[in-house]
Amino acid sequence: MSPEIKKIHANTREELLKDLQGYREKAVALGATDAKVITTDQIIIDDRVRMKCLNPICRGYGTNAHCPPYMPDLDHMRKLVKQYKYALFIMLRVPSNEVAGSHVREKRASRPSAMKIDEIVSKIESAAFYDGHHLAIGFAAGCKGLWCPDEECAAIKPGQSCRHPLRSRAGMDAVGMDAYTMASRMGWDIYPIGEGAKTEDVPLGTRLGIVLI
Repeated sequence: MSPEIKKIHANTREELLKDLQGYREKAVALGATDAKVITTDQIIIDDRVRMKCLNPICRGYGTNAHCPPYMPDLDHMRKLVKQYKYALFIMLRVPSNEVAGSHVREKRASRPSAMKIDEIVSKIESAAFYDGHHLAIGFAAGCKGLWCPDEECAAIKPGQSCRHPLRSRAGMDAVGMDAYTMASRMGWDIYPIGEGAKTEDVPLGTRLGIVLI
């Protein structure tokens, strides 16, 4: 069914907050474990997050349009975030065996939950767009390993564009957002899960996404 398209107009604060509450409810209906309306001064952009892409270098670095060095520099992101007043911060709980253990990298066991948070974020962004919030923009679980794991990213080739423009979203970390600290401040349990983490040592996994509106 096609979305209802609303006329773009200058929203009052009350109208925007009402819409945000509706997006929070929609995110949960789509499968999110929780979602919170936050002010954008609660978004943390930290240069150390970008440095983690480089040391040790992430396997996604330089391979796709949604990872550094193709993403905007962090001063640009800080200015961008300040142009928004609110955001919807979205959390998805997942079993630990989807995010920890050697089998995750080998068999891409983490893809279903990462695709799910991407789906929720893209649908909220779309709903906001058609409600007249035409500058809404979302960030979720990243791109390359989900949508084109065995193909070269088309978006970084001259004259070509993304194969999945309505699905793929840059990860929060790719734009320097400290999603771990932000989640902790929301009261959401989150654990640092690295390559060596064992399934039995991780109580649960967490996927995060955000839509600036």
